[in-house]
Amino acid sequence: MFTFTSYVLRSYYQATKWNEDNLYSNLTRSSTAILDFTVPRGLNFSISKSPNSLFNTTCSMNALPSLNGSVGYIFTSCDLSILRSGSVRFKDIMDRFKVYDQPRRPEGKDEEWLAGRRVDTRDYLMYGRLYIPTGRLDALYSTRLTPTLQAIVAAISDPRTSVMTSSSQRVRNNQTGPGLSNLMLSLQHDTGRWCSEYTWSADDAMLGVRVLRNFGKLAAESEDAAEDRSSWRAEGRKRIDEEEAMEGGLKGRLSAGAEFYFSAKEKSAGVSTAIRFTTLPDATPSSCAAPPSESNHQSTSQPPTTITAIFNPMMGHISTAYAARVSRDLSLCTRFDFNIYSYQSEWTMGAEWWIRRRMGIGNIVQHLTEVSHDKGGESDASGTAFPKNEEVQGVVKARVSTNTDVSLMWEGRLRNVLVSLGVVSDLASGSKPIRAIGLELSYFSSE
Repeated sequence: MFTFTSYVLRSYYQATKWNEDNLYSNLTRSSTAILDFTVPRGLNFSISKSPNSLFNTTCSMNALPSLNGSVGYIFTSCDLSILRSGSVRFKDIMDRFKVYDQPRRPEGKDEEWLAGRRVDTRDYLMYGRLYIPTGRLDALYSTRLTPTLQAIVAAISDPRTSVMTSSSQRVRNNQTGPGLSNLMLSLQHDTGRWCSEYTWSADDAMLGVRVLRNFGKLAAESEDAAEDRSSWRAEGRKRIDEEEAMEGGLKGRLSAGAEFYFSAKEKSAGVSTAIRFTTLPDATPSSCAAPPSESNHQSTSQPPTTITAIFNPMMGHISTAYAARVSRDLSLCTRFDFNIYSYQSEWTMGAEWWIRRRMGIGNIVQHLTEVSHDKGGESDASGTAFPKNEEVQGVVKARVSTNTDVSLMWEGRLRNVLVSLGVVSDLASGSKPIRAIGLELSYFSSE
């Protein structure tokens, strides 16, 4: 389940029409949503408030195993539609499997003129969080420089560590782990077909470059091609480059990318490359909430599927994942990791099952509004629409791997409170089969 901060950040990207899914770092998001879900540890509480459409506050507390907490504030330059935890669309606050829409070129703000002068300003988001009692401070600033360019500044200040201390010195002093002071700059350039990301970290003077290339037509190009085909067919003509559909196989699009990073302090470097195959037509909209293409409304017999492969030649690590929605409420995923140097391998399997219930008459109007927000609702693998008198009540996620790790988590809503309950077990351990168990309660309200 997303934290309130992540929910506000995604709402900000949606309001500014920035597609965060078109990044190399999010290439495997469909599979990691099923296999790498985070089980809460101990007892956690979170209360958030949106007094207006620009300002948001959040407070959290961990009661077990140790007592600590944090206070955070978020301010945005644009109005955000932040709903209450009792009425927010359940799938908008869940990290879930979905097939992302075709990438498109980001659009900027409409120009505003007053007395012959342009008065509109660029959008931005400011976030800060203070942890108690450690005194650690997290800060983030994000702004749109141009319609296709976004800058992000993230900082961590911890009074227990020094900014100038290198990671090698921290290892010798046993100061590894979270809570380290650092400053990171990121510049993202998205044109739809190409997306590049440049990052710099002050901790180890590390510079990184990530590039993602989408093959095939963009969403706008697909819409124009669909209009051309419709006009030609209306006239009874057929283009010479049109081919008859072939039976069998999966129809989809490819995305490929790579990353390179170098640390000047540590005198080390790294590189990786990845490829992703996604079925068409796209099953669910992207986070930027762009208008769906014609293919979104077409019926298809192929299940929504995502296949990814990652290779790190320096570490010798290979990872392949296959994820698909096999029925209306069930998605399955499997991943195989292998190291060509040590011959170590791991096989992980996971499932995501959505729980639904029939709605009362009073909730049908609200559900129809949510369906309209989701661009026509959802459909299963065969293209059959879901019943409109049912609503999502919760989700159950399970993960099992060959390293004897078994995780189970349920996320749902009790009245106006969002609840996460999970357990992590080790089947090979006879003395301590339960490795961790946790409960997280989250409540937020709006104006």
